[in-house]
Amino acid sequence: MSGEAVARRTCVGALVRWSGALALVAVVVFALNLAGVRTPVPLLWLPMPLAALVAMISLASLARTTTLPAATRRFWRHLAIGTGFVVAGSLGHAYEGAVLGLPAVAVSGVAAIGYGGSVAMNLWAMSRLPLRFGSRGDVLRAGLDGLTVLLATGAFSWHFVTRPVLESAGFGTAAVAAGSFTMAVNLLSLFAVGKVALTGRGHLAPGVLRMLILGLASGTVIAAGQPLVDQPWLTCAQPAIPVVMFCTVLAARTQARAAAGRQRGTVPTRRLPSWLPYVAIAAADGLLLALIASGHDDALPIGVVAVLLTGLVVARQQTVFRENAGLVARLDHGATHDALTGLPNRALFTDRLDAALAVDGDERPVSVALIDLDDFKTVNDTLGHGIGDALLVAVAARLEGAVRTHDTVARLGGDEFVVVLEDIDPEAAEAAAYRMIAALAEPVVAEGHELLVRASIGLAHGHTGQDAADLLRRADIAMYAAKHDGGGNVQSYSDVMAVSIADTAALGAQLQHAITDGQLFLQYQPIVALDTGRLRGVEALVRWAHPERGIVPPVEFIPVAERTGLIVPLGDWVLVEACRQLAAWRHEHGDAAPRMLNVNVSARQMRDGGFVDRVAAILNETGVPPHRLTLEITESTAVALGETVTRLDDLRRMGIRIALDDFGTGQSTLTLLHELPVDQLKLDRSFTQGTDTSRRDTMPAAVIALADAVGLDLVAEGVETGDQAARLAELGYQHAQGYHFARPLPAAAIRDLMVQQPVPVPAAT
Repeated sequence: MSGEAVARRTCVGALVRWSGALALVAVVVFALNLAGVRTPVPLLWLPMPLAALVAMISLASLARTTTLPAATRRFWRHLAIGTGFVVAGSLGHAYEGAVLGLPAVAVSGVAAIGYGGSVAMNLWAMSRLPLRFGSRGDVLRAGLDGLTVLLATGAFSWHFVTRPVLESAGFGTAAVAAGSFTMAVNLLSLFAVGKVALTGRGHLAPGVLRMLILGLASGTVIAAGQPLVDQPWLTCAQPAIPVVMFCTVLAARTQARAAAGRQRGTVPTRRLPSWLPYVAIAAADGLLLALIASGHDDALPIGVVAVLLTGLVVARQQTVFRENAGLVARLDHGATHDALTGLPNRALFTDRLDAALAVDGDERPVSVALIDLDDFKTVNDTLGHGIGDALLVAVAARLEGAVRTHDTVARLGGDEFVVVLEDIDPEAAEAAAYRMIAALAEPVVAEGHELLVRASIGLAHGHTGQDAADLLRRADIAMYAAKHDGGGNVQSYSDVMAVSIADTAALGAQLQHAITDGQLFLQYQPIVALDTGRLRGVEALVRWAHPERGIVPPVEFIPVAERTGLIVPLGDWVLVEACRQLAAWRHEHGDAAPRMLNVNVSARQMRDGGFVDRVAAILNETGVPPHRLTLEITESTAVALGETVTRLDDLRRMGIRIALDDFGTGQSTLTLLHELPVDQLKLDRSFTQGTDTSRRDTMPAAVIALADAVGLDLVAEGVETGDQAARLAELGYQHAQGYHFARPLPAAAIRDLMVQQPVPVPAAT
């Protein structure tokens, strides 16, 4: 709680007591003098300027509270200035009545200027109050409501206040008319503006505007009694002004309490009741009927007001009807369309597919294309969901542009889209699918990022009379087959795919149990020094001892792990077990233990947000120095990493080495070497086992020259003969691995290699 706010609250609280006392004195003295002069005449006039002065001080003090928003301070500052005009006006009014002896209802000179200035400042204060409406319809309704209340209140004020004042003045001076009119306009306009302000979300504390309106309403009611007062020394302004000022000070206290911490922030104010305009028109109609019955001259003007009020209420209702119709239309569209892309959603897609498959005559062909974006999760993870959403919107537009206007393009959710192709044969449907692939091939620019979009499309061909759910299921199977083939292509459903997908799903479920049930084990392939034959390191390779199928080769279960996401827990298990084994070897054999441990990691592991932290935790837990660990990635993995390639830098800063596996098989090797933070190249086996004698020496020689130029280590893979090993040694290769040295071995066999006498590689023959 701000000390300044507390001080302001204390000051305003003291002024509330003074203001209440002055209002009470004004009412009591006015009542005592109704039957005749019972008190000194100045006592009738003195509470007016004093009450206005107290209110001005309280408002000015509140306007200097720095903890309030600027708009709120400005509002109270303008009200303080308006109250200052009331001080001047009431002093002039008192001088005219108590000193000059003019009738109390007469208003001229300084009084008229003061009261008029108060009207202007109060209206200005209300108009500057920031309002927030949800729509143009809200603004229109608020304006109509305010105008309705203004007209109804004006009608009553004219009949019960302004006209009786003018008639009672007798001498009909312009000053009396101007003063009376000014008073009425002040009350009516502030009430109307207050109504408009209450329809929005303002900068005032709850209760402030209601307290101000209470004061204005009280002043109006008191002023309405002027025709009943026939004493020339009395005017209803004498009690009305102190009462209005008292309510104003109470409003200031409400704001001061909020600033002192009882209520924090901007609080939404409650709207006035929606039935208020109807009450206004009912009251005006009631007044009109009473005037007609009594034959009063005001029947005609009040009748005109009643007609206008009816028109305003009808206009308001028409606005509500139009907005409700628009809301129903938006709700209906939102129930059947995707909010992001504007495409039909799953519900509308299902309806249209059912309609396309409905039998209404001759059999017609129908195809369904299911589109899934490749690596869309990478965009969301690395660039944020905002750019991911922009990409989805662009994809939706391109898909619509690639098909016919009567084909249905829908978004099922996430990065999955679907297209219903009606009256089109399978060949034309495949051509349409390839048009979609081509349309998505152009880079998408989203918030300054140029993104390449690849998609896998599964096609299912059918005809009218078939089941919609079965057709979509077949398209889904075909889409996963397209992803299995590397993505970025089109596959049409066949029964063979269903069997393959079923086998993949079953194998994935079994693999999940294998990770937790101890069915996995590691083997290690030695990496040796070509000049001495000494064991330099090992590459950890995972194997699966299936309880029914026996040993499942990695070529079968690793792709399943990639597609199902199990590669992440599987990779963590491999890393933990391999590091524990290296720690055990180092503890048992010291310097004879393998100096390096190579572990393969996939793009999906690298993209996982917690991968770097998990690697650090595993090294800390097992006690393996970071520089003893080498993580192997393939060139395709490096390309798939995108922005997450920075995680390689994070790993290298920890001391971990990065190796580029299967080097030389990709299409952008030199670019990768320039951009990737790697320490080691592993020459692909195709260069060590090639039958083309001109290439098998030329390419390894070129690679070693390249590695020397950029300062990278080299390991030759797939060495199966002594002649291959000798040639690589002569070319300058220092390390190699392959069946010539050893097949992947269990940990116990690696322990035996540590104690054996190393055999150098013989010279090539």
